[in-house]
Amino acid sequence: MSDALERREFLSRSWNVGLALVGVAGAWTSWDLLRPRDQSGFGGEIRTVPEDQVPETGVLAVPAARAYLTRLDGEIVAVAETCTHLGCRVPWCDSSSQFECPCHGSGFNRIGEYRAGPAPRGLDLYAVRIEDGIVMVDTGSLSEGAPPGGESIDEPPTGPGCAESSHA
Repeated sequence: MSDALERREFLSRSWNVGLALVGVAGAWTSWDLLRPRDQSGFGGEIRTVPEDQVPETGVLAVPAARAYLTRLDGEIVAVAETCTHLGCRVPWCDSSSQFECPCHGSGFNRIGEYRAGPAPRGLDLYAVRIEDGIVMVDTGSLSEGAPPGGESIDEPPTGPGCAESSHA
């Protein structure tokens, strides 16, 4: 009889320990999901490049910010790389000097303004500030791209589009 009680007590304690471990694991997972996140990295402020590395007329890709940097009248602009049509990544095409969406053919000028295609507006823009000569891109602060109709820079395409070049 004492053997049976020891076995029951052992099993009872084993179950209690197992349930306690499951509870601790659940609390740990909940804390990981619900705790406040550090605002560095995407969704926060991204430290990019020195201010003098941002080109006047070309673009500089910043993968960590999922953006491109360029200038407009001397001011640095951070253009989001996401198409406003269906969210495809929009690469810069060197041959045409414009952004071209490979998914559905939307086109945008160097500062993200709408040129062609099914996109409802220009590319969105991130807030930018300069800190100690370094460009800081705030990926948590997004402003909608301009609606179609007129461009503020006069830079027509400089050659064939990248989609056209790859089919030739």
